[in-house]
Amino acid sequence: MSPQSDPTDGPGPEQSGADTASDPQRPSDHVDGTPVPRRSDDDTVNQPKLGLVGSLRFAWRQLTSMRTALFLLMMLALAAIPGSLVPQRTADPNGVVQYKVDHPQLYPVLDKLQVFDTYTSVWFSAIYLLLFVSLIGCIIPRTRHHWQALRTRPPKTPARLGRLAGYRSVAVGPDALTAGADGADPAAGLPSVDHAVDRAAALLKKSGYRVERFGDSVSAERGYLRETGNLVFHAALVGVLVAVGIGGGFSYTGQRLLVEGQTFTNVLGSYDSFNPGRWFAQSDLRGYNLTLDKFTTKYEERNLDALGQATDYSATVTSRTKDGSASTTRLGVNDPLSIGGTNVYLLGNGYAMQVTVRDGKGNVAFQDVVPFLPKDANYTSLGVIKAPDASPDQLAFQGFFYPTAFKQQTGAYASSYPDTENPLLSLQVYTGDLGLDDGVPQSVYALDTGGLQQIAGRQAPTPSVELKPGQTKQLPDGAGSVTFDGVKRYVSLDVHHDPSQGWVAGFAILSVLGLLTSLFVPRRRVWVKAVRRVGAEHGEYDLEYAGLARGEDPNLERAVADIADRHLSDLGVRIPT
Repeated sequence: MSPQSDPTDGPGPEQSGADTASDPQRPSDHVDGTPVPRRSDDDTVNQPKLGLVGSLRFAWRQLTSMRTALFLLMMLALAAIPGSLVPQRTADPNGVVQYKVDHPQLYPVLDKLQVFDTYTSVWFSAIYLLLFVSLIGCIIPRTRHHWQALRTRPPKTPARLGRLAGYRSVAVGPDALTAGADGADPAAGLPSVDHAVDRAAALLKKSGYRVERFGDSVSAERGYLRETGNLVFHAALVGVLVAVGIGGGFSYTGQRLLVEGQTFTNVLGSYDSFNPGRWFAQSDLRGYNLTLDKFTTKYEERNLDALGQATDYSATVTSRTKDGSASTTRLGVNDPLSIGGTNVYLLGNGYAMQVTVRDGKGNVAFQDVVPFLPKDANYTSLGVIKAPDASPDQLAFQGFFYPTAFKQQTGAYASSYPDTENPLLSLQVYTGDLGLDDGVPQSVYALDTGGLQQIAGRQAPTPSVELKPGQTKQLPDGAGSVTFDGVKRYVSLDVHHDPSQGWVAGFAILSVLGLLTSLFVPRRRVWVKAVRRVGAEHGEYDLEYAGLARGEDPNLERAVADIADRHLSDLGVRIPT
């Protein structure tokens, strides 16, 4: 039995013969690898130690790689998803409060994770900054390398063009000439090699190639605009990040609920909620005011399956600037009003109750318009009315408004249509200390009934007070009276100032242009070579054409063939079919 061969030893005669048979051009004594000495089990591999500097250099290279940049870009997109799923404090603070009421167990967890402040959270900012550093680390060395490549001469012509794509060889001799460019005639003699090469250089240069002549050949390349577009794309992404980061510091967002007939002035005290940027100053608020003249909603009335669904919202507002000029504008969904360096968006709408409350002494304790929050698609709305100035006891009302009221079999009311076809206001009445004198702020949309006595409603002997517009009803126990003066519409406005919007839009357009350039501009090299024939009697020679693409270029062979046809036609050489 023969001993087993060592796999680390060089190939034996049988293997060499097999390799020679499979590849006739391989020498019989060719060895694919050097023999590796057998290593005993006691030997250990000593890996070099990176050290602190080496580890930092390795981490920097990993961070600034294009793969990491793309991964961070994907992570940034994923991290932005929570901002669209839950309300944000900067854009919808009332929505955050409502989310807390609707999800009392989930809210503390999400709040701890800063989900309601997604775009200013620690984790989102970390991804943002890492992406920023990664992109800069990618762009700077690539820009330096690209600048050097633009100043480098095209490479020398390869010795064998036949190995390249689109290779074509055309013999130039007396028999190949035809009446061509410049009135060439076969009897006038062959175009010289220098003339053919010069014409090829001129043709390639005219076609947008960088041209360099090497002896009897021309080396040309084009497509550096592809890398330029790639760099512009990534630089524009950095520009977007910088614009968003800096612009966010000077921006501000404010919300205001505005009832028909009311006027909003662009001063800090007029906002219901306000979220300034890091570098905001009160002087940034430019003077103007808005008056809500009318709010109109169009409902679906023909399609029974979608009856009552809103098809369009529109608000008519009158704006006045600091110089005294006034204009009336329509404000709609996705149709903001631009005024005073801000964009005013229409976010929501609802019904507001115009109510007058008189106390037990007949004095007016409350007279105002109170917004009610809608609770369903038919605008069944809930609101709170507080009259702390009532005497002898303070009064509070928890109200339900039904735009189109109908009574159910259970005796409770509901709304069957969102428009005010049969408006009804139902009030539960409370007396007692409202706690407004304690200095603790309270929500205008909530009523703490602890310590209050219900004198009309579900838990009282007297039923809830039901009112139609224009009606007045007395309260139990001589507590006073309440008058339902009418119904008005209100809108929820979002005032947004962002000085970076123009910059972000410009960088976004620039990134798209750079991306399109990097996708559709091919990077290719083309060579034209004149090969002289040894001992030719009439100076015959061969013209060779070939190309090479960097990356995928399905049109390379066609481009080489087109250059060859144009060059041969220019020389007056018959194009072979």
